Amino acid sequence: MSITLVNFFGLLGGLLVLAYLANRFSHRTRVPDVVVLLVCGIVLGPVLHWINPGRFPGVARGVGTLALILILFAAGLELDLRRARKQFVAGTMLAVLSYALTMEGVHLFCVYVLQMNRMASLLASAALACLSGAIVLPVLEQIEMRPELKTTLAIEASFGDGLGALVVGVLLSLIKDGATSHTSGGMILGGMAIQFVFRFALAFVIALAAGLLWRRLLPKISNKKFWQVLTFAAVLIVYSITHALGGSDLFAVMVFGATLASLLGPESFLRDFGVDFDVKDEGSQIHSFHSELAFLVRSFFFVLLGAMIHFRGLKVQLLPSFGIVAVMLVARFVAVQASRVVWRGTIGRERELAMMLIPRGLITAVLALEAIQAMPADLVFLPSLAFVLILLTNGLALVATVRAKGIRG
Repeated sequence: MSITLVNFFGLLGGLLVLAYLANRFSHRTRVPDVVVLLVCGIVLGPVLHWINPGRFPGVARGVGTLALILILFAAGLELDLRRARKQFVAGTMLAVLSYALTMEGVHLFCVYVLQMNRMASLLASAALACLSGAIVLPVLEQIEMRPELKTTLAIEASFGDGLGALVVGVLLSLIKDGATSHTSGGMILGGMAIQFVFRFALAFVIALAAGLLWRRLLPKISNKKFWQVLTFAAVLIVYSITHALGGSDLFAVMVFGATLASLLGPESFLRDFGVDFDVKDEGSQIHSFHSELAFLVRSFFFVLLGAMIHFRGLKVQLLPSFGIVAVMLVARFVAVQASRVVWRGTIGRERELAMMLIPRGLITAVLALEAIQAMPADLVFLPSLAFVLILLTNGLALVATVRAKGIRG
């Protein structure tokens, strides 16, 4: 089918209807909608050849990044640290341990099993190590469990995307500065630590300042038309400024959302200092607007990603994918057991749920595309590998939700 403008609009409209139905199907069956969208992309691309992704150079990467910006901002809006402070340490510890152990495990697997060089394996493992908050958070809403456990897993999921974006950004910066596979491990580790602290601190400061400034402006614009569009513009500006100054742009977007979530509403910590704002439920309105924008963009991205897949690449990457999933489960088991120091009163079924709830999604696909831009010859296989991992880990998430029926809320 030739992609004329009319055909494109018709296809986009059909995809949005499909995305809505997939989302409703997910609520009924607990099958993540990302799986349905990816399969539809395969049908429209490699099977029926209605979509030729080769005609959209750079579109997948741009659309995926925009969707990730929106999703991370929405995740930040859900991360009200005032209400979640009791589980903040547990969720943060689980997120950091899980990501670090998974990244190192996948890195070693890539080096010794897949025979990849050091920098390529680090970049691939950093992209594959982060779980998808955009998938975990809706799944948690469908499961009845103790509020403390749900909050802990929600905090971890909220940080998952940001951690992945931050570490991949650090590695890309090192590669840009001349780091290669021949660079010593100590120099790479030291460079990563310095870059991590710098990019994290800069992103945090910029996002916090932007959040405070935007909260001051909201009472003056929230009664005007199109004020939510201005908030969207602010998100994009925060992303661009942070990127230009060398900070972690995607992490800054999430912190910007979390700052607004902590400042908006009757429980804003500013009231402890005598600072009061006129509350008009701006937080829920902003979240609703940006969630719907994210739904639109991510739906198109996943279908386009499915259309980009080649069956030959899937067959080649199937066996390595099972090995990497096994590594992920071992790393996750160790992280869950080690973080029990700050978990209180968890039972075996709850820890099993936490261990299996490691779905990969949009963040994995976008970071894989970013990694290819830096090392195209070494990571040409990464989209196919990421695609299979998304399907396998979402299958595990489905099993986890079924097993979670035995957990008492």
